[in-house]
Amino acid sequence: MINRLSPNTKTASLAALLAASMVGLGFAAVPLYDLFCRVTGFGGTTQRYDPVAAAAAPQVLSTTISVRFDSNVSPGLPWKFYPEHPRDTVAIGARDMAIFIAENQSARPVVGTASFNVTPTQAGKYFTKIQCFCFTEQRLEPGQQMRMPVLFFVDPKILDDPDARDVQEITLSYTFHPVDEGKKAS
Repeated sequence: MINRLSPNTKTASLAALLAASMVGLGFAAVPLYDLFCRVTGFGGTTQRYDPVAAAAAPQVLSTTISVRFDSNVSPGLPWKFYPEHPRDTVAIGARDMAIFIAENQSARPVVGTASFNVTPTQAGKYFTKIQCFCFTEQRLEPGQQMRMPVLFFVDPKILDDPDARDVQEITLSYTFHPVDEGKKAS
């Protein structure tokens, strides 16, 4: 004998299944969006150089591109933060280094972390960071000044992308945020 469910029970079961699926999708959305941005460069997300995954160093071209460096400090972080040189011209494919300077202007130790993006956004997937202060939290003692490097290159594939090949200037922008030392930064 087959046990048949009433139409109301079927509807309630489907609604419960749909609600559980939506909750699961909500928890998966942030990591999936982060992965999507890292793979596609969406929203100006830069790439992070992985020497194991890289088959070879990119070819250095004679074509150059201007890179502008922007720095910001969020409210509540008593730091002065700025690029040593606000603009650089780099050969596409060549490694380059920019130095940012941070200074704690308070009388207490302060920990900060940097968020970043690249504009125009279509250039994000071609801007690759090899080493960056933004990969870790930075702690500055009272009055301490620190020089922080970012080592990067612009992938020559930018010239093959119809949406990005006419880009003549890329802006790398950082914003430092305070980190509550009682909590870990995500």
